[in-house]
Amino acid sequence: MSDLFEAAGLAPEAPPPLADRLRPRSLDEVVGQNHLLGPDGPIRRMAVARRLGSMILWGPPGTGKTTIARLLATEAGYEFQQLSAVFSGVADLKKAFEAARLRRAAGRATLLFVDEIHRFNRAQQDGFLPFVEQGIVTLVGATTENPSFELNGALLSRCQVYVLRRLDETFLASLLVKAEAAEGRTLPLDPAAREAIIAMADGDGRYLLCLAETLFNIASPAPLDPAALGQVLQRRSPAYDKDREEHYNLISALHKSVRGSDPDAALYWLARMLDGGEDPLFIARRLVRMASEDLGEADPMSLILAIAAKDAYDFLGSPEGELALAQACVHMAAAPKSNAVHAAVGAARRLARETGSLMPPAHIRNAPTRLMKDLGYGKGYRYDPDTEEGFSGQDYFPEGVERRIFYAPKGEGAEARVKERLDRWAALRAEKGE
Repeated sequence: MSDLFEAAGLAPEAPPPLADRLRPRSLDEVVGQNHLLGPDGPIRRMAVARRLGSMILWGPPGTGKTTIARLLATEAGYEFQQLSAVFSGVADLKKAFEAARLRRAAGRATLLFVDEIHRFNRAQQDGFLPFVEQGIVTLVGATTENPSFELNGALLSRCQVYVLRRLDETFLASLLVKAEAAEGRTLPLDPAAREAIIAMADGDGRYLLCLAETLFNIASPAPLDPAALGQVLQRRSPAYDKDREEHYNLISALHKSVRGSDPDAALYWLARMLDGGEDPLFIARRLVRMASEDLGEADPMSLILAIAAKDAYDFLGSPEGELALAQACVHMAAAPKSNAVHAAVGAARRLARETGSLMPPAHIRNAPTRLMKDLGYGKGYRYDPDTEEGFSGQDYFPEGVERRIFYAPKGEGAEARVKERLDRWAALRAEKGE
């Protein structure tokens, strides 16, 4: 056979990649998804019953979405048909649906697997609805993006969403053992480098097998240590898409770590975002928001520091300016917290909406003209600095609106002194009967 290829000027067909050769042959061989494929897992139960429902498989790359769909069709006795939303259009969908209709007429069921289903636009996604509803196809869509954001609500309502987990170190290590068994040789790695290559994979089984295949092809005569491994293989950037869910997940993690007074976790998420290519000014804006929302009067310096960090980054740029963001992050995580101002503003705005356009009481209205003075504007106003206590205790709410307390300091940090003053003024106001 090789002679025929050579005579035609062609090379024999290249062997399939290692990841393809190690693709599981049954659902039992799929690793890391026991919550779905174990004896009590929902997908396993469907396969055993040989009755499949439409579903969306949502998970990181290299966790087995395509493999599960293919094996599910085999074990349930369905015809497997695959499309990629990247390469397929309306014409391809029509052909797939027509083929499935003919199979159904012949008594055969079709599992239509759509890879990267989130890449179909809204109109194309709507095109699936009648065929799913009529049972012409059982749809299995695969996506790395949050279905809540990327898929039509109508389509989601007809599918069960199953979340695949990134592979942990134990499962990744088992894949390396399988790779070595398939190749009949061990990887040229010392124990530390073996741990390093697992970390490089970042939960992606397919990527790990690609790295392993590269090492097998290199065939180093001596085991590599982590430093030598780094020279042979390039570590890929962690999964991070500034326009999609991971962007919001990580900034939420940073915010909640600062709010939770954990400077170490806050620095970790800050580093993840910066290493992922996030715009540092986006982080700076969130730090400014945290300063007002979560620290408030407990540490009023945090707002000044957050704005200073933003200005420092504007002045220095990366990487030097990133240190200012880290300083603000650590300061705020370690500072006392109070959301009393945030809560007070919300309560005040609710009352403002309820009371509409009520005028201020006459004694605190501006009186620039004689007519206004004759109408009583400014009459009875007491200038607080001239009073004995430096506090007049007058009522500044609109007439007919009972005095409310919106701002209730929690007594943390600098807010403890604020609370003391407000309590003293409340007592004076009660004495004066205002």
